Amino acid sequence: MSCPPENVFAVLADVWLYPSWVVAASRMRAVDAAWPTAGSSIHHSVGVWPALIDDSTSALEWESPGHALFTARGWPIGKSHVALNVKARGGGCVVRITEDATAGPGRFVPSFLRDPAISMRNVETLRRLAFRAEGGAERGPRALTDA
Repeated sequence: MSCPPENVFAVLADVWLYPSWVVAASRMRAVDAAWPTAGSSIHHSVGVWPALIDDSTSALEWESPGHALFTARGWPIGKSHVALNVKARGGGCVVRITEDATAGPGRFVPSFLRDPAISMRNVETLRRLAFRAEGGAERGPRALTDA
């Protein structure tokens, strides 16, 4: 990405931006005051109205601006661990996202089937995250309407 790692973590920390960069997330419902510290949670919905599923994501590790690990719930599919690792490179940074099912029915889907779907979703997620981080997360939710 063409921004410092701190910009990426500014987007991650501003959880109200979550639906703008996480594929399938549609709205935020509530945020623990301690977000993004380990043990805190956010409550969001996934899908498209009227077929919305209310769920949550919890922070397991938060080491800004280099590493974050989350548990994302997506019932009825299950839970997954999502890790974001960010390293400065040149005038920008490299962001790697890894995700895999850890519980629920999704865990029983063979990895050769689930990995390509997760990969396609995360390519788009990183593209959206880059738009936010490179565009200046410090401007907040109005950044999309300022263009």
